Amino acid sequence: MTAQWCSLGAMDLGVCQLRHFSISFLSSLLGTDSSALRLDSSSSGASVVAIDNKIEQAMDLVKSHLMYAVREEVEVLKEQIKELIEKNSQLEQENTLLKTLASPEQLAQFQAQLQTGSPPSSSQPQGTTQPTAQPASQGSGPSA
Repeated sequence: MTAQWCSLGAMDLGVCQLRHFSISFLSSLLGTDSSALRLDSSSSGASVVAIDNKIEQAMDLVKSHLMYAVREEVEVLKEQIKELIEKNSQLEQENTLLKTLASPEQLAQFQAQLQTGSPPSSSQPQGTTQPTAQPASQGSGPSA
């Protein structure tokens, strides 16, 4: 079929096959009869213009779908950013509260652990009962 309107050179044959594929794809995409889009030697100029128009329509369709998908993704990302900003603010407030409630010894121990790179220990320093009382006051503080 492509041999009817294409020369038989290797490059020309590849171009003609690509053109035939494009015509078939566009006709199925746009719901038109592919025979109306086929090139023949008698009306090749008009057919090329028709194909160019169909390609432009298909590209516009793809562009609009892509823009819609990008807009949706932007909205999702904006919402995630908003949630992360709120979470960050909450954690900063909690951090400030914990710093004010911590004793100087606890802060010094924490700073030492940060410098050595060791994870904070779950055991409390000997003789210190203040941290067990802090969670109760902390729980009632932010809710007020």
